[in-house]
Amino acid sequence: MFSNRREEEEADIDITAFMNLMIVLVPVLLMSMVFNHITILELNLPELTGAATASGEENRQLEVVVRKAEIEVYYPSGNLVKSIPNVEKETDGEVDSRHDYKTLSAVLQEIKKQLAAKSIDKRDALLLSEAGVNYQSIVSTMDTLRMAKTVVVTDLVDVELFPEISLGDAPKKKGKS
Repeated sequence: MFSNRREEEEADIDITAFMNLMIVLVPVLLMSMVFNHITILELNLPELTGAATASGEENRQLEVVVRKAEIEVYYPSGNLVKSIPNVEKETDGEVDSRHDYKTLSAVLQEIKKQLAAKSIDKRDALLLSEAGVNYQSIVSTMDTLRMAKTVVVTDLVDVELFPEISLGDAPKKKGKS
């Protein structure tokens, strides 16, 4: 008896086309991958003990108070250096009130320059915010406290101001209830 059975042949798997695809696809996917960059700002809480209030110029506290209508700079603590009112910018017929970070940066640079003239390396500042101040205003104020852009020769460079920032609640404005 003859059988019409055909002998089953083993099929060779040709993966050449697949390997070519992988050789091209892997680099393309790696090059198109988006890397997320997350910046973390290290913050400190204000000290509750009186140990940091020892005498000496280097232990005096720089305070920046962010309010809805203005930013106040105190140095040393309790002595108002400058009150910086919001600037109003008109866009599309609407008046938009924003904090004046350029003036704040100039005031902070002047304080840093005065401290450097006395050979004091002050790096800490206390940022106090009033209830209701939006998050972006606090972050922008922190960025202004940490660094300032200045021109050296012909280049625009970042200059460190007060990178060690502590956060707290702003006291109520005097004369307000």
